[in-house]
Amino acid sequence: MECRACISNLGEEVMDRLAKMLDNATCGWRELAAAVSEQPKFHCSERDVTSCSLQVLSATGSPGRSLLGLLADRCCSQGFLLRCLKKIGHQEAVQLLAATETQPVRVTAHPKSLQSPLGSRVVLACGASGPPGLSYQWFKGKEEVWETTGITPELVLCPLGPEHQGSYICRVSHGDTFCFSQWARVRLVHPPVGTSPGRGSCLFSGSASGLRIVYQPQSRAVSEGDALLLKCTAVANPPAQYQWYHNSAPMPQNKAQLLRIPSVTTAHRGQYRCKAFNLYHEAWSDAATVTIGPTSITDVSWVEVDHGIESHQVERSVSSAGSPPPPANAFYATDKVALLMGNLNYRHLSELCAPMADVHQLSNLLRQMDFKVVSLVDLNWQEMHSAVTEFLLLLGKGVYGLLYFAGHGYENYGNSFMVPIDAPASYTSERCLCVQNILTRMQEKETGLNVFLLDMCRKRNPNDGVAVQSGEVKVTANIVFGYATCVDAEAYEVKREDVSNGVFISFLKHRVCDEEKVTVMLDRVAEDMGRFEITRGRQALELRSNLSEPRSLTDPIHTRDCSAACSTRNLQWAVAHVLPESRFIHFDCGVKVQLGFAAEFSNIMVIYTRILDKPKEIDSCSAQLADFPQEVDMDLKKSNQESLLEAGSLLLIQEHLPSPELPSLYTRIRSLQRLKKELTFSVCLHYVYSNMDDEVEERRAVTVGKPLVSKLNLHEPRPPHASSAAASLSLDPCGNSKVSSLSEDSCVSDTC
Repeated sequence: MECRACISNLGEEVMDRLAKMLDNATCGWRELAAAVSEQPKFHCSERDVTSCSLQVLSATGSPGRSLLGLLADRCCSQGFLLRCLKKIGHQEAVQLLAATETQPVRVTAHPKSLQSPLGSRVVLACGASGPPGLSYQWFKGKEEVWETTGITPELVLCPLGPEHQGSYICRVSHGDTFCFSQWARVRLVHPPVGTSPGRGSCLFSGSASGLRIVYQPQSRAVSEGDALLLKCTAVANPPAQYQWYHNSAPMPQNKAQLLRIPSVTTAHRGQYRCKAFNLYHEAWSDAATVTIGPTSITDVSWVEVDHGIESHQVERSVSSAGSPPPPANAFYATDKVALLMGNLNYRHLSELCAPMADVHQLSNLLRQMDFKVVSLVDLNWQEMHSAVTEFLLLLGKGVYGLLYFAGHGYENYGNSFMVPIDAPASYTSERCLCVQNILTRMQEKETGLNVFLLDMCRKRNPNDGVAVQSGEVKVTANIVFGYATCVDAEAYEVKREDVSNGVFISFLKHRVCDEEKVTVMLDRVAEDMGRFEITRGRQALELRSNLSEPRSLTDPIHTRDCSAACSTRNLQWAVAHVLPESRFIHFDCGVKVQLGFAAEFSNIMVIYTRILDKPKEIDSCSAQLADFPQEVDMDLKKSNQESLLEAGSLLLIQEHLPSPELPSLYTRIRSLQRLKKELTFSVCLHYVYSNMDDEVEERRAVTVGKPLVSKLNLHEPRPPHASSAAASLSLDPCGNSKVSSLSEDSCVSDTC
């Protein structure tokens, strides 16, 4: 049900006037209750009607207002209410509601550009006129500002820091009607020339595109000839870039998270700071002081090599003495791996909107905390089983394992079930995956931390009366369950024009990188969700945990105890994330075409083509892709488009692709997990000579192997009993992960 124009947005004044009309008219609230019942979601039971009738016993009670409140709770749209009022012939109410819908939304006072010093308080204000219940959304560039004041006519930036600089705009909306204010520029008044760079202030809590440093470089005392390694890590979207400074002077060759000097001399002593920045923000790290002593021999040689923003591989060179021991009394992981699954395009159930964006955003955040992430969308039953099997292969002693699922789900007899996209309408546990069964197999790996984040409904499935016997859960004191909603309750989505989010991820993404115990972090998310007016009383995060140690998702990785196992996991993970290499295709007419690849998810790839060179006698030409195998999923109407947005990618930002000096055409390939053979397609070159009117076509067949997750053959069944070195989920109906779907994912007003 579309909730963009929910009647809850009408405002108290309009709702009270409608209620008065429905209470006093001969054709009143009872007739309306019967009319709205044509939609099962708004069916008014005898108990509902009785409850409304009893309102007359109160001096201020109103049966009509009670009915409207009931419809608002069920997210009844203004359009549907208007149709029902017309059906029962209530002309007065029809005129009122129609006038409210047609009243235009206008910006009457635009926010003004401001300049202000560091640490000051800046307020951007937007005035608007229109129907009651206007909603406000503030954007900084392309990213929505999620601060508390970001949904009001005033946006407060305090204390003002470098990350707040940029252009802001306000979107004023009522239902499907909206308008934008003019852009306002916020500038920071810089200190006088010659002063050292200031520290970036903390990210204000609501910015979806902010930047903050989560790991500061540490002071070091080293000897001449030793290797110096300093690290700075920032959480940012788009991902951060880095620039190191030595004694306030930039170091042009050091533009990665890790600063490595193979052999230090006395010239390297002093203070080091790192500037982290992206398109919208910047922040400065704390100063790390490096002191240089006499030459000595160390027993540790541990080197990390950063391969850039798009690479998540880390090479380590470990001497015979092993990797450095973790700090005393500190907690660490031997590795960190995550499986993120989001199902939205269900074949027999209602489609969802948010899982794709939720998985994408959480993937980016987990990678910034050094998690190896496999992100998959739209998996059927077999593919989900196989994906979990591969996930279990990545686990080992001391590893932090995280499983996130967004989609339909349900809970029966204390067991949670995830629903695949091919589940029948009347699904049962046999066609789903049981989360508790996955936990028991994770425990066999002696993991250091097991985290489950389940963004799904937990209503009981009336079609499933079987109490599934999950495996025995051991007392390991390292288990954390974060449920997006309570038992027997639904989970909701926040719908927008471009990208939708689940309510859970909308708040989790601002906290997940906090350096706090996992349970403390989730408690703070629960508190944030509790202040969210729209879902208050309808959705609340539930935390279940037996975690006895203050372990955090940001804990560092130390591979000392299992370097061989870590190498195996690195290889297994890398197999599912190898993109085809960019290549150049030379056509007989003399045109040179570049073919490139980018990953949006582990099973979704974007292919781009661009013309690099063409003879002068050719006026125009374009290179398009065609003849893809039937196994992969692609929308022909959105293939070979001039922008990622037109190609259907709302998430893959342009920065992940080569700089667009020349125009490109983009094609998005989905469901790579179903690819059974090497990916083969055709590059079709269409061109026109200057002295000819007819278009000429040349074709080249291209084979790029099995990209990304297709190498894992998730479409193939896994053995029912895996070896101890590769423990996997049994596909036997008595022991497999069985899940049903969530009965209904409702959508919340886009005012959030």
